[in-house]
Amino acid sequence: MTVLLLAVGAAIGAPLRYLVDQLVRTRHDSVFPWGTFAVNVTGSFILGLVAGLPAPTGVTALIGVGFCGAFTTYSTFGYETLRLLQDGARLYAVLNAAASVAAGLGAGSIGLTLARALHG
Repeated sequence: MTVLLLAVGAAIGAPLRYLVDQLVRTRHDSVFPWGTFAVNVTGSFILGLVAGLPAPTGVTALIGVGFCGAFTTYSTFGYETLRLLQDGARLYAVLNAAASVAAGLGAGSIGLTLARALHG
């Protein structure tokens, strides 16, 4: 049953990642990878929420592992950062790496804190 929940979460997370990325890209005319940044920060927040709530294993598998695992993307983050370096946009590459890590950790911490506050 857990594997099925993982698959369902991933089946929702992966296409949603693509749609959010495309939506964000249409709103920004920049070499900075705002779409990937947005999905990774949002996914970190959601995972923080899930981690902070007393959820059954199935919910954690569905949302935490399946959905967030497919919605967020470390490989695209790495690729886009390297592409920025190769294209000579060193400042954007450094900003992408630093901001992605800082914002992801911050969003996860906020999600965790909010979940704990809501749960009591």
